[in-house]
Amino acid sequence: MGKKVEPKTNKPKRLLDRQWVKNSALVLLADILVVYASFFLALFFRFDLSFSNIPDQFLTTYIWIMPLWCILTCVIFYVFKLYHSVWDFVSIDEGLIMIKAYAVLIVCFILTKFILNFVMPRSFYVFGIVIAFTCHLGIRFSYRVLRYMKRKMRKSSEGKENKTEKVMVIGGGAAGSVIIRELKSDTHTTQVPVCIIDDDENKIGRELYGVPIVGTRNNIIELAGEYDISSIILAVPSASAADKKDILNICKETGAKIRTLPAIYQLANEEVSISKLRDVELTDLLGREPIQIDNQEVFEMLKDKTILVTGGGGSIGSELCRQIAAHQPKQLIIFDIYENNAYEIQQELIRKYHGELDLVTLIGSVRNTHRINSVMQQYKPDIVFHAAAHKHVPLMEDSPNEAIKNNVMGTYKTAKAAAEAGVKTFVLISTDKAVRPTNLMGASKRICEMIIQMMDRQTKDTRYVAVRFGNVLGSNGSVVPLFKKQIEEGGPVTVTHKDIIRFFMTIPEAVSLVLQASRYAKGGEIFVLDMGDPVKIDDMARNLIKLSGKIPDVDIKIVYTGLRPGEKLFEEKLMDEEGMQTTANKLIFIGKPIEMDDEWFKNKLAELDIESKNDDEKIKEYVQEIVPTYTPRQN
Repeated sequence: MGKKVEPKTNKPKRLLDRQWVKNSALVLLADILVVYASFFLALFFRFDLSFSNIPDQFLTTYIWIMPLWCILTCVIFYVFKLYHSVWDFVSIDEGLIMIKAYAVLIVCFILTKFILNFVMPRSFYVFGIVIAFTCHLGIRFSYRVLRYMKRKMRKSSEGKENKTEKVMVIGGGAAGSVIIRELKSDTHTTQVPVCIIDDDENKIGRELYGVPIVGTRNNIIELAGEYDISSIILAVPSASAADKKDILNICKETGAKIRTLPAIYQLANEEVSISKLRDVELTDLLGREPIQIDNQEVFEMLKDKTILVTGGGGSIGSELCRQIAAHQPKQLIIFDIYENNAYEIQQELIRKYHGELDLVTLIGSVRNTHRINSVMQQYKPDIVFHAAAHKHVPLMEDSPNEAIKNNVMGTYKTAKAAAEAGVKTFVLISTDKAVRPTNLMGASKRICEMIIQMMDRQTKDTRYVAVRFGNVLGSNGSVVPLFKKQIEEGGPVTVTHKDIIRFFMTIPEAVSLVLQASRYAKGGEIFVLDMGDPVKIDDMARNLIKLSGKIPDVDIKIVYTGLRPGEKLFEEKLMDEEGMQTTANKLIFIGKPIEMDDEWFKNKLAELDIESKNDDEKIKEYVQEIVPTYTPRQN
């Protein structure tokens, strides 16, 4: 297989540059023809589709003005880098650039008219520009369409004959050489490395174990089509998150399956090998470095402490248990109402620590006053992480009383039990949906934050704090697992709204920052985690489809279902009136507590407790009295 591809793959850099010049020259020639044809058609249409009706003076003006306009068009397109695009990667961005380029072109055309003082019909300019713009845009998108059709036809014709998986390896360094050596020596694999991509242009034309280095990341899509690549391996563990994102964004447009090596910090001292390869995940496309925390501070906080995690079997709770267990606590208590979740994290920690961890797993509900009190009194935890809550927005809209019973009253009962048991630090896991909430779940978590602030003012020996963050990738019930399941089933993938955005962080990152924030706790703070830039859910869905080797809206349909009850387009992290203070960790901020009457609040909590038990349909009205910023979204 290596001999078969060698003659056409062993290209020096100058040949690849020559190919780019050739492609660009063809597009430039097409652009010139478009200018000539578009403005001639504009004249032709103006004079009733009759060449003989066109006055000689207009034809003469057309003939001597066109060369100048062609030069202007090509120069401006070059300045806007419209001849530099990776043709198979043309997207909406190139369309926007084309609009900007044409805005400049129109100004230039108008200037030439006044400077050279020539006269043409007004429709000549209008129709000519519209036709030319449409054709120029069409040229750039047609290449992608043709390449896609060619690739689909080739795959369908060759798929039955050839089961060999041709592999492109990105990275011509040490990691890439190890991957290539293993692939070539493994007699049981159908994967054959046929080319290598490396951004070091001095390596182009060289070989690794007989596999040629043929181009840089800018050539990935072109070369993936040329070599019929069905699998891409990103073997650059030292790459920055931004570089990795850039490369993967190009790779996902090839239609090939993409795998990657973990980053250097994830590999630690483990050797690079094929067994370490994993499928590319959405987190790889976030484009930022992994969040780091001061492990020594967290270690000092958790070491030799008895720690209770409510909701310890959930997505956040279980990761809290994992990270706490790694910091040598005196005792870790998992408290959850769902026995299956609790059992899974219990068994995972038992397998990992082989009895070296003092682990207690208890089943119970934070809504049960006697149960939570007895657990607190029996184990006397030093630190409580309260992660137990109902979190699904649409479900809580339909069962608001349950949200109040579990989230609000469960938090209140757990917080009071902690005070009576002498807990030193109580940490509430909150959400960005508590900011100007439009749904009952968010409003219930805002009340929980108010409970934390009130309890801190009224309890001398316990520090109460809340940590607020957005969505976590891969958590139970989040969009990513849902999208993956829908893709596996062949679609459609359902997105509530094309413009909906959310803040995202990985579960380990969010929990690491929760632990770090807890270290800063003095009492009464609402810690706000910087979740980075917001992400469009529509983009997430499309990227997941592409990472699976499918094409959005072609292989897998995307259906927009409309915003769900209580859902809003944009989540916020901090209420304006709270202000913001910085901490030693630049990703953790502190919201200033809002002043409130504690006695009035306690009376309102008592009323809310009664109303929630009665399944009062006006429960949202009671919540609005307590949280004035809660404005239910009208559906």
